[in-house]
Amino acid sequence: MSTLDSIDSFLFYLSRAFCSPLAVFIQIQGCFICLALALGWALAAYVRNREIKQMKDSIRGGNSFAFLFHDINELEHSNQVNLPRVTVVMPLKGFGEHNLHNWRSQITSLYGGPLEFLFMLESTEDPAYHAVSRLLSEFKDDIDAKIIVAGLSTTCSQKIHNQLVGVEKMHKESKYVLFLDDDVRLHPGSIGALTAEMEKNPEIFIQTGYPLDLPSGSLGSYCIYEYHMV
Repeated sequence: MSTLDSIDSFLFYLSRAFCSPLAVFIQIQGCFICLALALGWALAAYVRNREIKQMKDSIRGGNSFAFLFHDINELEHSNQVNLPRVTVVMPLKGFGEHNLHNWRSQITSLYGGPLEFLFMLESTEDPAYHAVSRLLSEFKDDIDAKIIVAGLSTTCSQKIHNQLVGVEKMHKESKYVLFLDDDVRLHPGSIGALTAEMEKNPEIFIQTGYPLDLPSGSLGSYCIYEYHMV
């Protein structure tokens, strides 16, 4: 009987604790947060479905490259030659399982304008140095890509230091700079899409993209996936 009394006392204590003004406030706040996340997910789903529908309609209309451009005329040579020069700066550190595939996707872009790639490293002792060197040797003169040793940072993080040195070393006629992490697998039309938006809206100073995570199967990866989808 004493055990049951202890349980009853504990439950009574919890009921009083959860009914306190602070607990009620936290519960209400949690409800609003969950509601906001649900609305955000629903809105994101609506936007995705709208874009998918527009792509399918364009494909049925004869635009096989709808996944790149809604208007296939934008792929005409007359439009491509007028695209501004873009420099892609990629700070690297170490060499992981998927890095090579990511780098390959980044340098095989369908962007029609002048494009250069700068791989930024702290030193040639970094494992990424030899991996990138082998990758670039496969493309040789097909792309404008360089490996630049930025040196050890003394005033900021190494990544920021590599990016700043990349901006200093980029082509002087580059109009836009795209910073990419080495864990990003880039869509072949991403650079063109980002540049097109900047050209359409000159008042834009900076823009970013949203990641599309591929869950590995664990609960944590799915939670991160859902968070980014919102």
